[in-house]
Amino acid sequence: MKDDLQPGQLLARGVARHLLALGFVSVEEFVPDRGLRVDVAALGPKGELWVIECKSSRADFMCDAKWQGYLQWCDRFFWAVDQDFPTDLLPEETGLIIADAYDAEILRMAPEDRLAGARRTVLTRKIAQHAARRLQGLRDPDAAIWG
Repeated sequence: MKDDLQPGQLLARGVARHLLALGFVSVEEFVPDRGLRVDVAALGPKGELWVIECKSSRADFMCDAKWQGYLQWCDRFFWAVDQDFPTDLLPEETGLIIADAYDAEILRMAPEDRLAGARRTVLTRKIAQHAARRLQGLRDPDAAIWG
């Protein structure tokens, strides 16, 4: 992994490692719908879908006007921040994860609002396609010219 990652990307890496230990697989910078890009989309062992937004600073959080639009694309929504982040800024009705580049811990479980079956199916397929494209790009960087 490159050492030139941005602070939010380092948080996402720690979150992904923690989620993997919980049986979740995840993709970063996932687009659930046009105009939206979530930092981490996680697919759980029972098909649950979580969205995690990584915020590296107060300013980063304050300029995020799209986060409520992500709620309709997941069963649970979390913020991931570092230990120095002023967590009192974060809405209490969302989940809270404290993370660093190497691991994370869920401090507040997000409330569950289960997706409709049809939307879950579409999102699960999108996550699978996103992950497969990313893997193929790593294995064969020139494959993009064919698709």
